[in-house]
Amino acid sequence: MSAAVPISNPRSSLVRRRVGWTAAAVAALLVAVLLSLAAGSRPVAPSQVAGALLHDGTDKASVIVRSMRLPRTLIGVMVGAALAMAGAVMQGITRNPIADPGILGVSQGASLGVVLAIAVADVHALNGYVWFAFAGAAVAAVGVYAIASRGRGGASPVKLALAGAAVNALLVSVISGVLTTEASALDEFRFWQVGSIAGRDADLVGQIWPFLLVGAVLVLSVARGLDALALGEDVARGLGQNVALVRIAGGLGATVLTGVGVAAAGPIAFLGLAVPHIARAVVGNDHRWVLPMAAFLGPVVLLTADVIGRVVYAHSEVPSGVMTALIGLPFLVTLVRRKAVAA
Repeated sequence: MSAAVPISNPRSSLVRRRVGWTAAAVAALLVAVLLSLAAGSRPVAPSQVAGALLHDGTDKASVIVRSMRLPRTLIGVMVGAALAMAGAVMQGITRNPIADPGILGVSQGASLGVVLAIAVADVHALNGYVWFAFAGAAVAAVGVYAIASRGRGGASPVKLALAGAAVNALLVSVISGVLTTEASALDEFRFWQVGSIAGRDADLVGQIWPFLLVGAVLVLSVARGLDALALGEDVARGLGQNVALVRIAGGLGATVLTGVGVAAAGPIAFLGLAVPHIARAVVGNDHRWVLPMAAFLGPVVLLTADVIGRVVYAHSEVPSGVMTALIGLPFLVTLVRRKAVAA
């Protein structure tokens, strides 16, 4: 009599794989945080990092870690999570695999807000930029949705993408016009536009975390709706989902997250595009898993890029926005090639 062969449960196997990858992402995030606190023009040993975090010392290593690198690292974690989750939601709402947080004009709206803050309101502090950038991002997103929702079919994915492209072009023209007439604002804006988490202080962390929390709650609340929407609008309605509500809540959450990320660090390239695809590759297409995974992987990518930018040059650094673009470009080329082969 042969022994019974146990039958594996595909669902439990999938859950175990997702839990394993999530644990690995958390571990990678902790390593990235440690590297961000320890690496730089003056390396700090991990034991000194731990001592600086646990004790308010006055030695040079403690001052560097607590005053300079800790706020920078916290901003990197928050911005990375915000932009990665926003990208995942944008791709889900528009059903466009190459959508990123800039698709609804949010990034350019934030850029216009910063330009107006510098050139018109005479604001020259980073903490002041945040509110103008956030307001610009919100106005741009509302404008895109208002344009796309008119006519038959409401705010369909194609109409959202077209309206976003049109508003982006308009905002770029307005930004260029303002900078042409206010040349003194060009250098200051250019430093922000390249994207970086350097020079951020603890006050900025306190300003943006409430918005990050609100945006995260909004996008996580529509995770099931995004899964249904991926099957098509008719199927989503048949499954009992309110498609318009899913789009509005998800779009609002993504706008808040993008506004926070861009306001705090500038328009960091490729983060919202690449990270959601990496998240889906390891945990599947269920947004209840994709969104948390993106929230863990986004900071890993941003902090790693920032650390590389710090150690490339001994006496200077490459902005993290430049490094994420260099990292994301090969990924984008690979994605395009795979889509072409699949077609």
